[in-house]
Amino acid sequence: MTFAQKLRSVQQNNDSLLCIGLDTDPGKIPGVLSASGDPLYEFNRQIIEATQDLVCAYKINLAFYEAAGERGWQTVHRTLACIPRHMISIGDGKRGDIGNSSSYYAKLFLEDYGFSASTVNPYMGEDSVAPFLKNPEQGAFVLALTSNPGARDFQYLRVRGKPLYEHVVARAKKWNRQGNCGLVVGATRPKDLRRVRAIVPEMPILIPGVGAQGGDLRSSVRYGCAPDGTMAIINASRSIIYASAGGDFAAASRIAATRLRDEINTYRRAYFTH
Repeated sequence: MTFAQKLRSVQQNNDSLLCIGLDTDPGKIPGVLSASGDPLYEFNRQIIEATQDLVCAYKINLAFYEAAGERGWQTVHRTLACIPRHMISIGDGKRGDIGNSSSYYAKLFLEDYGFSASTVNPYMGEDSVAPFLKNPEQGAFVLALTSNPGARDFQYLRVRGKPLYEHVVARAKKWNRQGNCGLVVGATRPKDLRRVRAIVPEMPILIPGVGAQGGDLRSSVRYGCAPDGTMAIINASRSIIYASAGGDFAAASRIAATRLRDEINTYRRAYFTH
């Protein structure tokens, strides 16, 4: 089963496009967990247990864990062990280097950690991305058009009559030889998301930027999905995991995730038959 096939399967079985981003900030963890030996892990564990039937994926932003040094790496391993194996786990590290170095980054993400997929920076070209695409069962999401304000510094520059991000999308389409290459396109760019989906009708698209970043959810569903209403992974982090700062944080995260999943599915039913 290719990565894309696994993604479509879990999205259909859970009837969900929602991905929860575990951007777990030690300063925002409820005080009730302070006595835990590993508060970040315990927070993540309870969030996962409360929401795993509502989502298709979890995305671990590695910056929040790498900053903790060796202990952070252990937390990532323990958190991944809580995610059901049939679901998608995304290592969000945005790696990209010369081929030899990238092969070791890929080994860490895909073999040591065992993520289903990774986010990858394509600036250095195909040899920097290829190690992440070696196993067809594990995927890579290539940064195409990001949701941050600085995206306009480079991603919209005109190159041979087209914005640079379109060249990235076209090249990633060529790299998708094994059905395991996807793209990252921010929810704050709905018109461009529509263009990206037109270029790659079936490829997975990871869509960050809804929730706290104010991305357009309706357009993300309408323009981000493949024709069957799948293959868009709509990520929300802070708006779900920090739904409550008290001891009820896990229950509150479930309520927030349910609300967002249901809103996504309302739009899916409006635009697609699935």
